[in-house]
Amino acid sequence: MDATPRPARLAVGVISAGRVGSVLGAALARTGHVVVGTSAVSQASRNRAEELLPGVPIEDPTEVAKLADLVLLAVPDDELAGLVKGLVATDSLRAGQIIVHTSGAQGVKVLEPAAALGALTLALHPVMTFTGRSEDLQRMSAACVGVTAADGDEVAWSVGEALVVEMDAEPVRVPEAVRPLYHAALAHGANHLITLVRDAADLLSNAGVANAERLLGPLLSAALDNALRHGDRGLTGPVARGDTGTLRKHLDVLAAQAPEILPSYRVLARRTVERAEHSGLLKPDAANDVRTTLED
Repeated sequence: MDATPRPARLAVGVISAGRVGSVLGAALARTGHVVVGTSAVSQASRNRAEELLPGVPIEDPTEVAKLADLVLLAVPDDELAGLVKGLVATDSLRAGQIIVHTSGAQGVKVLEPAAALGALTLALHPVMTFTGRSEDLQRMSAACVGVTAADGDEVAWSVGEALVVEMDAEPVRVPEAVRPLYHAALAHGANHLITLVRDAADLLSNAGVANAERLLGPLLSAALDNALRHGDRGLTGPVARGDTGTLRKHLDVLAAQAPEILPSYRVLARRTVERAEHSGLLKPDAANDVRTTLED
């Protein structure tokens, strides 16, 4: 039986109804909390609010904050500090509220003006990508959420974890000091993975291979599974094998037909050499041969 304490039913204000805010607002509403207001400027945000937060009034952010017990700040990273200061300056926040932001790169330090008023402050960062559609609610059940509270504030840590559990996700504690590295790791994996996959798909399409995505799907799914299950031991391919002849062919054809991709291929191949050698897959002499080939 889950022993995590459940927060009381809360009036939730969502600022704003972007891809993340609308979904988290809907996830909280699904558990019995009541979304009492949201802000939405663009038509896309208004459409999301209508779909995922039906019947919820669209208000100015200051009004949304005043109505709420839990204020969910789901705005771009660069807007967060200014928004918090603005809400404090307009007396829109008060002691006893729970103030939550969803930024991955920032912890609770950015919420200090609210904490100074007596609010409980949290950073809850869902480790998933959002479309802003209803299917995101189902994906939450397989997701983790990075939870950050002030050092030593066990009440805040417990409230954050309870909110995450209520949304059917798994809480993971991320101390304030490591938040930037935590977010860099996630962005490096997720964002650059998309770039890598699309580059591979473009190369196949340019080679005249039909349905590149269908071709790549099983291969990349297996590679991801192997990486997560087996770590560096899951490495395969010419670099991990020390196959410099094949590697030269790759470098030559990319230089001739896709020079814009060649630099990233070299960088990733060099990093693969390091991991393969460190894990014992590639002997030092073979690793040096690969490095020499990559520098030619």
